[in-house]
Amino acid sequence: MGKYGKWISGGLGWALFGPIGAILGFAIGSVFDSMETTKIYTGESSRNGFLVSLLVLVSAVMKADGRVMKSELDYVKKYFYDNFGPSAAREAIMLLRDILKQSVSLSDVCKQIQENIDYHSRLQLLHFLFGIAQADGVVSVEELKVIADIANFMSISNSDFDSIKAMFVPDTDKYYKILEISPSATNEEVKKAYRQMAIKYHPDKVQHLGEDIRLAAEQKFKMVNEAYEKIKKERGFN
Repeated sequence: MGKYGKWISGGLGWALFGPIGAILGFAIGSVFDSMETTKIYTGESSRNGFLVSLLVLVSAVMKADGRVMKSELDYVKKYFYDNFGPSAAREAIMLLRDILKQSVSLSDVCKQIQENIDYHSRLQLLHFLFGIAQADGVVSVEELKVIADIANFMSISNSDFDSIKAMFVPDTDKYYKILEISPSATNEEVKKAYRQMAIKYHPDKVQHLGEDIRLAAEQKFKMVNEAYEKIKKERGFN
């Protein structure tokens, strides 16, 4: 398990079973012979479990349009480098290349993720997936469908899905959708929605996954604040 040692340690035990375990077993020859070196799942999302889950889902999004482009791999590598550091980026790309060779049962994988990763961390997974899908400047219809399926399989609410989608897919009512309200909402309803969204998407909600992921989550939080500021400016209230 040499080259992927860091990916199967530190609380990744839950992922070594079920469909994700089968995927890792293909990529990491001796992983199951070294099971005792991992921690078993204790009820809290682990950083490594989160990142492996992200890679498995990324592979599904990358293959959505029937081809995997070098530019996509380069983007994922840069994405991991910027958010998680050079060491994680190198191992992520090596593992992703192996995962891309496999046929992933999206519903089964998402069910395992849904059962083992908390809701706020699943929202962050969804946000990452949209960012990667937008690597070439546009989220394709095929990619959007796969991400929508992932959200459904992971039991993400429609309002949360629409909110994150609006951060990446142009829409006339983009800022209202980010706050999960309609353009007809009153100013007081806008303020209430902002307070609720600020709590839901606060980076501290995923701080248990590590400082790097908490910092990456700030992008989503900034978009919530941007949406609120845009609506305030448009309506002229404080």
